[in-house]
Amino acid sequence: MATSRFVGYLESRKNITGSAAGLVGLVLTFTGVAGPYWPVVVVGLYGAGALIAPPERPPLPDFPDPSAQLDEVRGDFERLGDYLAEVDLPPAAAGRLTELTGLLTALLEPGWVAEILAQDPEGVHTLSRTVRQDLPEAVDSFVRARWWTRMTPGQEPPERHLERQLTLLQEEAERLATALQEMEARRQESHTRYLEDRSQQHP
Repeated sequence: MATSRFVGYLESRKNITGSAAGLVGLVLTFTGVAGPYWPVVVVGLYGAGALIAPPERPPLPDFPDPSAQLDEVRGDFERLGDYLAEVDLPPAAAGRLTELTGLLTALLEPGWVAEILAQDPEGVHTLSRTVRQDLPEAVDSFVRARWWTRMTPGQEPPERHLERQLTLLQEEAERLATALQEMEARRQESHTRYLEDRSQQHP
């Protein structure tokens, strides 16, 4: 450990800059400028060089970029689809689920829509939360609650909660799709302004 730290210091900016400054001191010594105090000059220049050297910067953590995150969410969504296919839902809830999963499929489909989505970290987080947490929790809660209502009839049907939850998730996904559409519209408007400005500059 001590050896690796020593080797690391030898390769550091501080040592390299200090050594370069120390060489200047040796040149001054050989030319007679430093005089009898040349050791102090050399050490002083080395220390000054080491002080002014930029600090060492540790490498940043290698986090996956949004495109890689989308790939992971896409894989999780496929596994979620396998789970949902095994759940027996009432017709109304099944219809809402079909609408929601259809929109999620369109947003996650590889292509230009996913490329736009990858530029929106909040949007990627929203999709990830829906796929990995909110949607499976909504369906699983319904499955468990349905069993209890069969044991103790007369309570509020659990499908009402499921339908409401799926509606809220659908609305959230629609807001995300609208935001992406507006982002693309702003891009188009920006390109129009650029072309107009260029046309005015070069009639």
